[in-house]
Amino acid sequence: MTVDITQYDTIAFDCDGVILDSNKVKTQAFYNATVEFDEQAAHALKQYHVENGGISRFKKFEWVIENYLSHLNKESILDTLLQNYANEVSHGLRACKINPALNELKKLNERANWLVVSGGAQSELREIFAERGLTELFPNGIFGSPDSKDEIFARELNNDNISGKALFIGDSKYDYLSSTAAGLDFVFVGEWTEVEDWRAFCKEQSVAHVDSLRVLL
Repeated sequence: MTVDITQYDTIAFDCDGVILDSNKVKTQAFYNATVEFDEQAAHALKQYHVENGGISRFKKFEWVIENYLSHLNKESILDTLLQNYANEVSHGLRACKINPALNELKKLNERANWLVVSGGAQSELREIFAERGLTELFPNGIFGSPDSKDEIFARELNNDNISGKALFIGDSKYDYLSSTAAGLDFVFVGEWTEVEDWRAFCKEQSVAHVDSLRVLL
Protein backbone atom coordinates (compact mmCIF):
# COMPACT_ATOMS: atom_id res chain seq x y z
CA MET A 1 0.00 0.00 0.00
CA THR A 2 1.78 3.13 -1.19
CA VAL A 3 1.64 6.57 0.40
CA ASP A 4 2.65 9.63 -1.62
CA ILE A 5 3.93 12.16 0.90
CA THR A 6 4.22 14.91 -1.69
CA GLN A 7 0.42 15.29 -1.71
CA TYR A 8 0.22 16.33 1.97
CA ASP A 9 -0.03 19.84 3.43
CA THR A 10 0.80 18.62 6.94
CA ILE A 11 3.04 15.73 8.00
CA ALA A 12 3.11 14.83 11.69
CA PHE A 13 5.45 12.25 13.18
CA ASP A 14 5.52 10.11 16.28
CA CYS A 15 8.97 10.17 17.86
CA ASP A 16 9.82 6.82 19.48
CA GLY A 17 10.14 4.09 16.87
CA VAL A 18 9.75 6.51 13.95
CA ILE A 19 12.20 9.43 14.32
CA LEU A 20 14.37 7.74 16.95
CA ASP A 21 15.12 4.05 17.48
CA SER A 22 14.19 4.50 21.12
CA ASN A 23 11.39 2.03 21.83
CA LYS A 24 13.64 -0.50 23.57
CA VAL A 25 15.31 2.29 25.56
CA LYS A 26 11.95 3.33 26.99
CA THR A 27 10.66 -0.20 27.56
CA GLN A 28 13.70 -1.05 29.68
CA ALA A 29 13.46 2.29 31.48
CA PHE A 30 9.93 1.51 32.68
CA TYR A 31 11.23 -1.74 34.19
CA ASN A 32 14.33 -0.17 35.74
CA ALA A 33 12.37 2.74 37.21
CA THR A 34 9.96 0.41 39.03
CA VAL A 35 11.94 -2.69 39.99
CA GLU A 36 13.29 -1.25 43.26
CA PHE A 37 9.71 -1.13 44.56
CA ASP A 38 8.41 -4.47 43.27
CA GLU A 39 9.76 -6.83 40.63
CA GLN A 40 6.33 -8.16 39.67
CA ALA A 41 5.12 -4.58 39.20
CA ALA A 42 8.14 -3.81 37.02
CA HIS A 43 7.49 -6.81 34.75
CA ALA A 44 3.79 -5.94 34.53
CA LEU A 45 4.50 -2.30 33.68
CA LYS A 46 6.99 -3.28 31.00
CA GLN A 47 4.35 -5.44 29.32
CA TYR A 48 1.64 -2.81 29.77
CA HIS A 49 3.89 -0.23 28.12
CA VAL A 50 4.52 -2.45 25.08
CA GLU A 51 0.79 -3.12 24.71
CA ASN A 52 -0.08 0.56 25.06
CA GLY A 53 2.51 2.31 22.91
CA GLY A 54 1.96 6.02 22.39
CA ILE A 55 0.30 6.70 25.76
CA SER A 56 2.15 9.01 28.15
CA ARG A 57 4.39 7.82 30.98
CA PHE A 58 2.10 9.57 33.49
CA LYS A 59 -0.82 7.30 32.60
CA LYS A 60 1.40 4.21 32.69
CA PHE A 61 2.85 4.96 36.11
CA GLU A 62 -0.61 5.79 37.45
CA TRP A 63 -1.71 2.37 36.17
CA VAL A 64 1.09 0.48 37.93
CA ILE A 65 0.53 2.39 41.17
CA GLU A 66 -3.20 1.66 41.11
CA ASN A 67 -2.73 -2.02 40.28
CA TYR A 68 0.48 -2.98 42.11
CA LEU A 69 1.72 -0.22 44.40
CA SER A 70 -1.48 1.17 45.91
CA HIS A 71 -0.16 0.50 49.44
CA LEU A 72 2.41 3.28 48.93
CA ASN A 73 1.85 7.05 49.00
CA LYS A 74 0.67 7.80 45.46
CA GLU A 75 2.01 11.34 45.12
CA SER A 76 5.42 10.51 46.54
CA ILE A 77 5.95 7.33 44.54
CA LEU A 78 4.69 8.90 41.29
CA ASP A 79 7.32 11.63 41.60
CA THR A 80 10.02 9.05 42.30
CA LEU A 81 9.01 6.79 39.42
CA LEU A 82 8.89 9.72 36.97
CA GLN A 83 12.33 10.90 38.09
CA ASN A 84 13.80 7.38 37.93
CA TYR A 85 12.37 6.98 34.43
CA ALA A 86 13.62 10.37 33.20
CA ASN A 87 17.14 9.56 34.44
CA GLU A 88 17.08 6.17 32.69
CA VAL A 89 15.79 7.59 29.40
CA SER A 90 18.02 10.65 29.24
CA HIS A 91 21.17 8.84 28.16
CA GLY A 92 19.37 6.44 25.83
CA LEU A 93 17.66 9.19 23.83
CA ARG A 94 20.98 10.94 23.33
CA ALA A 95 22.66 7.78 22.07
CA CYS A 96 20.01 5.97 19.99
CA LYS A 97 19.88 5.97 16.20
CA ILE A 98 18.14 8.76 14.28
CA ASN A 99 16.12 7.54 11.31
CA PRO A 100 18.41 8.03 8.28
CA ALA A 101 15.51 8.69 5.88
CA LEU A 102 14.31 11.89 7.59
CA ASN A 103 16.40 14.43 5.69
CA GLU A 104 15.59 12.94 2.28
CA LEU A 105 11.91 12.80 3.21
CA LYS A 106 12.01 16.48 4.15
CA LYS A 107 13.44 17.39 0.73
CA LEU A 108 10.51 15.62 -0.95
CA ASN A 109 7.96 17.90 0.72
CA GLU A 110 9.48 20.96 2.37
CA ARG A 111 6.35 23.09 1.84
CA ALA A 112 4.29 20.97 4.26
CA ASN A 113 3.79 21.76 7.93
CA TRP A 114 6.17 19.39 9.76
CA LEU A 115 5.57 18.64 13.44
CA VAL A 116 6.04 15.98 16.10
CA VAL A 117 3.12 14.54 18.11
CA SER A 118 4.57 12.20 20.73
CA GLY A 119 3.66 10.42 23.95
CA GLY A 120 7.10 11.40 25.31
CA ALA A 121 7.59 14.32 27.68
CA GLN A 122 7.46 17.56 25.69
CA SER A 123 10.26 19.35 27.57
CA GLU A 124 12.53 16.32 27.31
CA LEU A 125 11.83 15.92 23.57
CA ARG A 126 12.57 19.56 22.80
CA GLU A 127 15.85 19.37 24.69
CA ILE A 128 16.94 16.14 22.93
CA PHE A 129 15.88 17.38 19.49
CA ALA A 130 17.86 20.61 19.97
CA GLU A 131 20.96 18.69 21.08
CA ARG A 132 20.72 16.25 18.18
CA GLY A 133 20.07 18.85 15.46
CA LEU A 134 16.52 17.74 14.73
CA THR A 135 14.54 20.84 15.75
CA GLU A 136 14.85 22.58 12.38
CA LEU A 137 13.19 19.62 10.62
CA PHE A 138 9.97 20.33 12.54
CA PRO A 139 9.28 24.08 12.31
CA ASN A 140 5.62 23.62 13.27
CA GLY A 141 6.50 22.29 16.69
CA ILE A 142 7.50 19.38 18.89
CA PHE A 143 4.62 18.37 21.14
CA GLY A 144 4.29 15.72 23.84
CA SER A 145 2.98 14.83 27.28
CA PRO A 146 1.51 15.68 29.70
CA ASP A 147 -1.02 16.42 26.91
CA SER A 148 -2.26 13.25 25.21
CA LYS A 149 -2.01 12.80 21.45
CA ASP A 150 -5.79 13.26 21.22
CA GLU A 151 -5.47 16.64 22.97
CA ILE A 152 -2.50 17.70 20.82
CA PHE A 153 -4.28 16.79 17.57
CA ALA A 154 -7.41 18.69 18.64
CA ARG A 155 -5.46 21.78 19.68
CA GLU A 156 -3.19 21.93 16.63
CA LEU A 157 -6.13 21.41 14.26
CA ASN A 158 -7.93 24.26 16.00
CA ASN A 159 -4.80 26.43 15.62
CA ASP A 160 -4.54 25.53 11.90
CA ASN A 161 -1.06 24.20 12.65
CA ILE A 162 -2.41 20.92 11.27
CA SER A 163 -4.22 21.98 8.11
CA GLY A 164 -5.18 20.81 4.63
CA LYS A 165 -4.52 17.19 3.74
CA ALA A 166 -2.70 15.78 6.79
CA LEU A 167 -0.74 12.59 7.48
CA PHE A 168 0.45 11.04 10.73
CA ILE A 169 3.38 8.62 10.66
CA GLY A 170 3.43 6.29 13.66
CA ASP A 171 4.25 2.84 14.97
CA SER A 172 1.52 1.91 17.45
CA LYS A 173 -2.17 1.06 17.49
CA TYR A 174 -2.86 4.18 19.56
CA ASP A 175 -1.08 6.28 16.91
CA TYR A 176 -3.54 4.93 14.35
CA LEU A 177 -6.61 5.35 16.55
CA SER A 178 -5.82 8.87 17.79
CA SER A 179 -4.76 10.29 14.42
CA THR A 180 -7.61 8.82 12.38
CA ALA A 181 -10.14 9.93 15.02
CA ALA A 182 -8.77 13.45 14.46
CA GLY A 183 -9.28 13.10 10.70
CA LEU A 184 -5.66 12.57 9.61
CA ASP A 185 -4.47 9.90 7.20
CA PHE A 186 -2.13 7.39 8.82
CA VAL A 187 0.78 5.18 7.83
CA PHE A 188 2.23 2.53 10.16
CA VAL A 189 6.03 2.16 10.08
CA GLY A 190 7.12 -1.34 11.13
CA GLU A 191 10.87 -0.73 11.22
CA TRP A 192 11.32 -0.31 14.99
CA THR A 193 7.82 -0.99 16.33
CA GLU A 194 7.27 -3.14 19.41
CA VAL A 195 3.77 -4.13 18.28
CA GLU A 196 4.35 -7.84 17.58
CA ASP A 197 1.21 -8.35 15.49
CA TRP A 198 1.49 -5.09 13.56
CA ARG A 199 1.19 -6.68 10.12
CA ALA A 200 -1.98 -8.56 11.10
CA PHE A 201 -3.37 -5.40 12.74
CA CYS A 202 -2.73 -3.33 9.60
CA LYS A 203 -4.34 -5.99 7.42
CA GLU A 204 -7.42 -6.31 9.65
CA GLN A 205 -7.91 -2.53 9.84
CA SER A 206 -6.85 -1.83 6.22
CA VAL A 207 -4.10 0.46 7.52
CA ALA A 208 -1.45 1.78 5.11
CA HIS A 209 1.92 0.45 6.26
CA VAL A 210 5.58 0.34 5.29
CA ASP A 211 8.49 -1.76 6.55
CA SER A 212 10.66 1.36 6.96
CA LEU A 213 10.47 5.12 6.58
CA ARG A 214 12.78 4.85 3.56
CA VAL A 215 10.00 3.14 1.60
CA LEU A 216 8.14 6.48 1.58
CA LEU A 217 10.95 7.91 -0.55
